[in-house]
Amino acid sequence: MYQQRLLALALRQALAGFPATLLTGPRQSGKTTFLRHEAGEQVDYISFDDPLERDFAAVDPAGFLGRFTNRPVILDEIQYMPALLSHLKMRIDNEPALCGRWLLTGSQQFGLMRDVSESLAGRVAILELPPFSQVEFSRANLEDVLWNGGYPIPAMHPDRRDIWLRSYVSTYIERDVRQIRNIPNLRVFNQFLNLVAARHSQEFHPADLSRELGITQPTVKSWAGVLEASYVAHFLPPWFRNYGKRVVKTPKFYFYDAALVNLLTRQPDAGSALAGPIGGALLEGWVVIEAVKAFMSLGRKHDLYFWRSHDGLEVDLLIVIDGKLQLVEIKLTATPGAGHVEPINRFLAVAGGEASKQGILVCRTETERALPNGHVAMPWQSFLEWLRKRLTNAVT
Repeated sequence: MYQQRLLALALRQALAGFPATLLTGPRQSGKTTFLRHEAGEQVDYISFDDPLERDFAAVDPAGFLGRFTNRPVILDEIQYMPALLSHLKMRIDNEPALCGRWLLTGSQQFGLMRDVSESLAGRVAILELPPFSQVEFSRANLEDVLWNGGYPIPAMHPDRRDIWLRSYVSTYIERDVRQIRNIPNLRVFNQFLNLVAARHSQEFHPADLSRELGITQPTVKSWAGVLEASYVAHFLPPWFRNYGKRVVKTPKFYFYDAALVNLLTRQPDAGSALAGPIGGALLEGWVVIEAVKAFMSLGRKHDLYFWRSHDGLEVDLLIVIDGKLQLVEIKLTATPGAGHVEPINRFLAVAGGEASKQGILVCRTETERALPNGHVAMPWQSFLEWLRKRLTNAVT
């Protein structure tokens, strides 16, 4: 059964306004299913996972594109055929009135965005489709959400979770790594995956990983960049008034999907994962990535940060909405109190009018509760719907 995606409205707008649309996102997030459903039955489909199609497009790009006449065309995994984009540009320029004609997908950002921006500038809309968000595929049990994650197969078919996740790591992640970077020792890379999973929701320090793995810091950064480019990981920058500092200070590292973290850190079951030492990191990472997904679902670039004081006090998530910072703390507690929002109070004392005066504590409380100084504790389920409504109503 098809699961409706929140990105549908942004996609329809893109198809109505651009001759080409590029849909990126991690492998197996449902990009092809989504496009085929939204484009309707009258659409041609080509996958560049097929070596015969790749060979045809490489040898005779004009002939390859000439096969398609009146119907929309999905060109799946376009990152395998970057040379085709310049020929596609000429085809688009020869039929400028045809919007929604070319639907491209890609699972890697390395090189793809550069190739698209160079060849199809002004002719293509770019959207991102992550795995299911909680708003798209709602589940009431937090253990289930964090254990099965948001990828469609394990989310909708929990009985297939274990074999699917192991296969995903051994095929898609390792294959993408080989395509982007020449990694002679895959065993060390697998150790790297395990170590960064154990650092989920923490600041990313390449020097520490370099020492533990016996590889150089540039190699660590390169491998982490592969994970980011393949939508496996996300880096959250710190907030500074000086924008330049945001890109040079240490970011925090998150896996896009909590189920992968559980697999790579060898959690025995859902209850143990949430109750154990990584439980807080799992919830924090999930909320942060859900915020990323909320922006993606509207076809917008996310504007998210964290903040840490010199003495280690941290606000987990800062969301820019209508030019104001919304401060969010994330805790596993079911009994929220004043101490949980102390980092928010500290930030407000130095931020002036840059931030909303009402901070939010996302936690396991069953109902929304008022906290001192005008702050509010929200159930983890309610916060995501609240955020989507705020972003939808915000000035873009």
